[in-house]
Amino acid sequence: MANKKVILITGASSGIGKATAKTLVNHGHKVILTARSEDRLTKLVKELGEDSALSVPADATNFNELENVVTKGLNKFGRLDATFANAGKGLNTLGIEKGDPDEWATMLDININALLWSAKLTLPHLRKTKGHFIITSSATGRRAVKGSIYGASKWFTYGFGQNLAAEMSEWGGRCTTITPGAVNTPFTDEARPDKLYPQDVADAVLFALEANQRNNIREIHLRPTN
Repeated sequence: MANKKVILITGASSGIGKATAKTLVNHGHKVILTARSEDRLTKLVKELGEDSALSVPADATNFNELENVVTKGLNKFGRLDATFANAGKGLNTLGIEKGDPDEWATMLDININALLWSAKLTLPHLRKTKGHFIITSSATGRRAVKGSIYGASKWFTYGFGQNLAAEMSEWGGRCTTITPGAVNTPFTDEARPDKLYPQDVADAVLFALEANQRNNIREIHLRPTN
């Protein structure tokens, strides 16, 4: 069907990325999945079906590896309608004085550079389809959080999404920044009833993606009810 789309998802092997891949395929879309875990990706593609899903293991912080993902995805599906820049990482040690600079560097590479590479590599193809770029940011990117380097990285992703939306609007493209609160994923600590679930974010991605082309949903802010 003409309204069914091809979406590239980074950080697709677990959590939000995995839930989103399942949701999109269940609604008739096709997905290009990438993450570092080849085993998890292979298992997910078997579940979704090879006609609807392609896995290309890669480190999203490596520009050349991510370029290979885009190339193989285009070779299989022939076009790209959307990118879901979802790969991200938190920190084990909080605060500035007690923080680990090496851990900061790893996190910033994933939260910032992987996002930039995803945009740089896919925008030329999204321009052809008047496509959609979707970002997993965070509620911590919209408010001050004491001593949070992670939160500061999400300020970047939030601001980048606003800037990219303005740029893409010049050629009819759309950009959506999703800012969830804490989500029950391997990314966070113990499960609690006052957290969101990956499916909540996946539903937000689907909502933005399937909105009429005239409707650019610039931001979706999710918070636990309790």
